[in-house]
Amino acid sequence: MSVQEQNQQTVFEQLFLPHLQAAYNLARWLTRNEQDAQDAVQEACLRAYRFSARFHGGAAKPWFLKIVRNTCYTWLQKNRMYKDSTEFDEALSGPDLHIPDAEKVLLRSEEKELLRLALRTLPDTFREVLILRELEEMSYREISDVIGVPAGTVMSRLSRARSALSQVIVTLTNKVAA
Repeated sequence: MSVQEQNQQTVFEQLFLPHLQAAYNLARWLTRNEQDAQDAVQEACLRAYRFSARFHGGAAKPWFLKIVRNTCYTWLQKNRMYKDSTEFDEALSGPDLHIPDAEKVLLRSEEKELLRLALRTLPDTFREVLILRELEEMSYREISDVIGVPAGTVMSRLSRARSALSQVIVTLTNKVAA
């Protein structure tokens, strides 16, 4: 391995590997399948490594997540047209070290399932801004960089996404209660 390749590898590891979990979370919500998400992140890592010389500083996370997002959408267009597949597994997000009583666990589980169902019904443009903002805690500007739209559009989509999510949750809650 040449010195240049070693430097490229070191830069890649320092800048992008810390964001692998965020990349997987985004890919998981976009592909709706664990295996597809893993494949998309692996492909995105290869692309990011290959084109890391084009990264000229700034925030690495948005640059990397943009590659992940584009990789997911390219894969989805080639392999399937956004059909549902495996459910999202909350357990992959990390362990909960606090153990509440059984009733709280059941209620929390039902709330998580309701939220997962509601998120699944949203259009991809709404779901991705919610995931990037609420789960990945990215700024409007970072989300703008990832999805390639102005920050004002991000704010507008986020507002509409939150409203739509709220309406879907109310609808689903009413169906369950009936």
